[in-house]
Amino acid sequence: MSTELPDYFFRVRDNGAFVYRVDTENRQRRIEMDQIAVINIRNGDIKPHGGRTLSDTDLAQIRQWMEERRALLARRDIDDIHRSVDHLNLTAQWAQSKATDDQLDEVTDRLLLAMHDLRTVLVRKKADRLTKKAGG
Repeated sequence: MSTELPDYFFRVRDNGAFVYRVDTENRQRRIEMDQIAVINIRNGDIKPHGGRTLSDTDLAQIRQWMEERRALLARRDIDDIHRSVDHLNLTAQWAQSKATDDQLDEVTDRLLLAMHDLRTVLVRKKADRLTKKAGG
């Protein structure tokens, strides 16, 4: 564990974070966190907190965090999809080898509808990509 704390702390929330400046340079040597901004990842808004004016350093650190956060969320999204493929395979194996008739009755219609919806979207998106490639 590092002995030095970062200059900023980002408390993650839906669609963004609260940004705090971390201060340990005080008489009591306590960690103080002063909220300086609220940020929104989706639309890129950076709103200073409490009438503050953010420094160029503050803004640079916030923008860097936002870029890193977007990249992390994108990696998580694709990882979730890869996990979904694994779950579909495990579900097929379960349905074939372990599921009881009652269990299959409970989930079959919902699974079929979800898979039909997914297939429809995937086929349409693939057709769109192939059309773009052929035309472009």
